Amino acid sequence: MLDVVLLGTGGMMPLPGRWLTSCYMKYNGIGLLIDSGEGTQIAMKEAGLSTHDIDIICFTHYHADHISGLPGLLLSIGNADRTEPVKLIGPKGLERVVNSLRVVAPELPFDLEFCEIGGEVQHLSEQGYEIDAFRVHHKIVCYGYSVNIPRLGKFDAAKAKELGIPLKFWNKLQHGETMTDGESVYTPDMVMGAPRKGLKVTYCTDTRPVPVIAEMAEGADIFICEGMYGDSSRDDKAREYKHMTFTEAAGLAKEAGPAEMWLTHFSPALIRPQDFLKNATRIFPDTKIGKCGMSRVLKFSDEE
Repeated sequence: MLDVVLLGTGGMMPLPGRWLTSCYMKYNGIGLLIDSGEGTQIAMKEAGLSTHDIDIICFTHYHADHISGLPGLLLSIGNADRTEPVKLIGPKGLERVVNSLRVVAPELPFDLEFCEIGGEVQHLSEQGYEIDAFRVHHKIVCYGYSVNIPRLGKFDAAKAKELGIPLKFWNKLQHGETMTDGESVYTPDMVMGAPRKGLKVTYCTDTRPVPVIAEMAEGADIFICEGMYGDSSRDDKAREYKHMTFTEAAGLAKEAGPAEMWLTHFSPALIRPQDFLKNATRIFPDTKIGKCGMSRVLKFSDEE
């Protein structure tokens, strides 16, 4: 199962009860954080999460409301007695930006590993996560992330017995390894069924609506998308500052067909985003207003 927690839902500046942008996921004990806006470590405490359990941090871009919470967060991770490395993923310039912020957090008991992404789409495999970073359209280079947990097909024990495959090889075959026993070669496709439906969360903020977003969010269990402006009267401002309205986000969701969409990254002027929810639900009914601490446990279909 995959735990998903929306930690911060604010854009530009934090408000009482609304921290800046951040989202946390956890699968098989490995924690993945997307963005670390101001208040991220407080939001984690409020959600009962440990900063020790952050193994990967992905950054959409380097505007302050998406990364300003990093120095304090790194210190909190260190104070949680973490010594294992933390992997940082983000657009080019990542190491320079992070090292500049670390002027106020120079000593850490763990190493930082940097992965700078580029191009229109880049795929990464990280500790059980299959991550697709895709470039969107903001004022500076910005990426969205589709986080996938693949699901292998079922192991056919009867077929393995029929083929005379020794029991000692079964586990290895289930995990995709080819096994050799003298002149006999056993491959996973001999005993594994077709891949089953996995889990998928697509996260996207700070962008105009562009086709790649719907492509990457297709069939997602949760599509977390920015809704900077609730009212379509702000269309001109959305275009000027390269953001989206609720209506535009819902249009992408309608095209992508996720199980549900969570709106996030609200303008500070949008005090009551729920008042504008109908602007999205009339286009994509399964839309929810994101709230700090909002969470969901996603389970594979055969676990539900």
